[in-house]
Amino acid sequence: MNPILLSSPHLGSEELRFVHEAFTTNWIAPIGPNVDAFEDEFCATVGAAHAAAVSSGTAALHLALRLAGVGPEDEVFCSTLTFVATANPIAYLGARPVFVDSDRNSWNMNPGLLIDALQYRDRLGKLPKAVLLVHLYGQCADINPILDICDRYEIPLIEDAAEALGATYKGKAPGTFGKMGIYSFNGNKIITTSGGGMLVSEEPTLMEKARFLATQARDPAPHYQHSEIGYNYRLSNVLAGIGRGQLQVLEQRVAARRHNFETYDQALGELPGLVFMPEADFGTSTRWLTCLTIDPEVFGCDRESIRLTLAKHQIESRPVWKPLHLQPVFADAECIGGEVSEQLFQRGLCLPSGSNLTDADLQRVISVIQDMYDQNCQS
Repeated sequence: MNPILLSSPHLGSEELRFVHEAFTTNWIAPIGPNVDAFEDEFCATVGAAHAAAVSSGTAALHLALRLAGVGPEDEVFCSTLTFVATANPIAYLGARPVFVDSDRNSWNMNPGLLIDALQYRDRLGKLPKAVLLVHLYGQCADINPILDICDRYEIPLIEDAAEALGATYKGKAPGTFGKMGIYSFNGNKIITTSGGGMLVSEEPTLMEKARFLATQARDPAPHYQHSEIGYNYRLSNVLAGIGRGQLQVLEQRVAARRHNFETYDQALGELPGLVFMPEADFGTSTRWLTCLTIDPEVFGCDRESIRLTLAKHQIESRPVWKPLHLQPVFADAECIGGEVSEQLFQRGLCLPSGSNLTDADLQRVISVIQDMYDQNCQS
C-alpha cells in the first residue's frame, strides 16, 4: 500500500507556467515581477491593503514583532496551543513570551483569559508590548473581543494565520484585523510555495519598512551601506510564481479539505469517545487539518494507540500541538491557564487531510479507526 501522508503538497498546472516565465526571463533571484504580482494578488484574495512576500511564515512573524517595537525584556502574550515557530521570534528579539490557554469552542486563545490578564497587568502597570494571536488548524480565534481589549490598551495585535488562509471570521479573512498578519506557504499548508510566507498590514509604511529589513536593510546609496541590522528574508521570484499558481486554486483546496472532514465526520462522528474539533459559529474553518479528541475510557483505547496503529498501516497522523508552556525551551515562561490546551494535547490527533487525498485514502483511514473501536483495542 502507498503511504498516506498527513498533508502533502498539491500542485497543478498554472504553477509551472509562472515558474517557466521566471526562467525564460532570467528572474531567478529574490524580488521580480512574480513577487510583485503575488503580493498584489494575495492582497486581493484576503482583503489586505499591503503585503510583503518573505521566505517563511517565521520570517514574517520576526519582522512583525520587530516592527511592533518588541525588544529585549519586553513581554508578548501568545497563544500556547501552536507550533513553536509562533513563539521563537519572540525569543529572537530577546523578549519573553507569556502564554495564554485555549477555549474549547475554537481551540484558540481564550478571550476571557486574555481580557482578565490584561486588566490585571494594567493595574500593575506591566502591559505587554504585543499580543500574538494564532488561528489554529484552519479555524479563526474569536477575534473581536481580543482586538477590542488590545485597542483599549493600545497594544498591537499580530495575527498568526499560517494555518488559516481561506478561513473567515464574520465574513472577513483572518490576518487582516490586527496591526499585522502573517501567513505561511510551507509544504504542508493549504497552498504552498515550497517555503515562503506573507506579511500584511493596512499601513503602507510598515510594509515599506518590512521590505527594507527583509533585504538586509540596505540604505539608498550607490554603494552597499547599512545603518540597521537587516535580514535575508525576501521570497524568490521563482517561488512566488508557484504561489501565484496556487492562489488560483485556493477555493478548491479549501473545498477538498472540508470534504475530507465531512467524510470523516459522517463515518466516525457517532463513535463513542471521539469528538471532532468544533467549528465556531463566528466563521468558517478551512479544516486545514481534521482534528479530533479521543476519550480512552469511552472509546476503548487512547490517542497514541490509534496513532501507532495507523502508522502500521502506513498512514501518517500526528498529535495535536504540544502546548508551548510545556516545551522544555520555554520551561520558565509564564502561562495563563493551561488546562484546556493540555487536555487537547493529551487526547488530540490530526488525521490525514491533504487536498489530494482520494476517497479510497479516506476510507483506509476510517477502516483502521472503525476496526479499533469494533475490537475495543483489545487485540
